[in-house]
Amino acid sequence: MATQSTTKAIGRVDYEGGDHHHQEAAAASSSSSASCSLSAIHEDILRTHILTRLDGVALLSAACASTELSSLASQDNLWKDVCRSTWPSTDVPRLQEVISAFPDGHRSFFSASLPLLADMEPYSEPASAASEIFAEELISAVDIYHRGELIFSRAVETETGTGWFRCSPFRVDLLDPKDTCPTRIPRPETESGCRELGEELTLSWVLVDPAGRRAVNLSSHRPVSVQKHWLSGDVHARFAVVLAGEKGAASESVQCGIVVTCGGGVEEGAMHVREVSLQMENLDGMYMSGKESLGVLGRAFGGARKGMKRERGREEGGRRYEEFLAMKRRRRERKLRAEGAMDTLCMASAVFVFASLAFLFLWGR
Repeated sequence: MATQSTTKAIGRVDYEGGDHHHQEAAAASSSSSASCSLSAIHEDILRTHILTRLDGVALLSAACASTELSSLASQDNLWKDVCRSTWPSTDVPRLQEVISAFPDGHRSFFSASLPLLADMEPYSEPASAASEIFAEELISAVDIYHRGELIFSRAVETETGTGWFRCSPFRVDLLDPKDTCPTRIPRPETESGCRELGEELTLSWVLVDPAGRRAVNLSSHRPVSVQKHWLSGDVHARFAVVLAGEKGAASESVQCGIVVTCGGGVEEGAMHVREVSLQMENLDGMYMSGKESLGVLGRAFGGARKGMKRERGREEGGRRYEEFLAMKRRRRERKLRAEGAMDTLCMASAVFVFASLAFLFLWGR
């Protein structure tokens, strides 16, 4: 049965030489000089001409340098501009209202949304009902880049409070069936072309819980696979992270899969973005319901992040995705062996019953 989540678009200092005392004196002099140099700069210049040129990570580092910088770097308008440049899809009134309600405003949102889920500590215990999201809606802010150029940016709301959503397979679609987004991406004709496209595409899918004032990035940043359909010629780029679910069940590991489908387009062979969707898949290859997915996502919202570099996080995400596929294969093989053993037992029982009946029939004659 096809899933239909109700969604609504809402936008789119080194020192060498000298003895130990000389080194200490030089270090103290250098520190004092740096402090004096910083204090000599008017705070308006720091705020408008220096801090505004920093990205989010550099701004966080600057805030740790001194009390003065910490105060200046904590101003919400700076973080608002950082969030807009990092995630253009957040620049819509509804999301701005939600982000402003976060504990530290845009700074809290940035800190929650920048780390990839591959950077999160693995869960040591199964998910509980207490971790389920009971919000009436979720907001997805999605941005796709090709070679550093923004090609798709959209924010949509998904109603999660209805019985239909919780009982149906979880799915979030950002594009209507007849809606497409033109790009300048050439259609890859070979497998090597698909691999190159995988290195050129990046995606961010920030999921926001307005009621809980929480956010999490569900993307692997780069695709874990790029494949071209043999018949239609459409290109499917899959981004995925693996989350922990209920231990010992089919949902022990859950793939949070984002599929970007590109195809069509007749202008100089350039493709259009035709589908951007999110689904949750368990180890049996079944898509999870809205209720089950909200439980897993609730754990993701509350998970602790590691202080890991994004490049290493992407490598960790790819490794966990390959492990997920291996776990699926092993689980399928175990099920096939169990079914084969059951078939053999049933066949042996049938033969035994038939032989017993035949013996009794012959014995009665």
